[in-house]
Amino acid sequence: MAIDPDAEIDHGAPLTPYRQLAEILRARIRRGDWAPGRAIASETQLVQQYGLARSTVRRAIAVLVESGEVFTVPQRGTYVAENPSSEAV
Repeated sequence: MAIDPDAEIDHGAPLTPYRQLAEILRARIRRGDWAPGRAIASETQLVQQYGLARSTVRRAIAVLVESGEVFTVPQRGTYVAENPSSEAV
């Protein structure tokens, strides 16, 4: 599923908010908003930008970690993988 990188969360959509956010972040990575090896926006920034609970943001990031597109470094943040997967989950 391809979502516009500039999309907003639609709480009435059939796709859950964490899945919507994961797709938006995936699209932003593919667009080049964050280069490989660079940190994406912090959880706090994503909570504020998308109006979601921190647990929802963490769940979205977990989807991207599981697919190998990002990795987390404790106390440092979440970073784009060097070779992000081109497969959508």
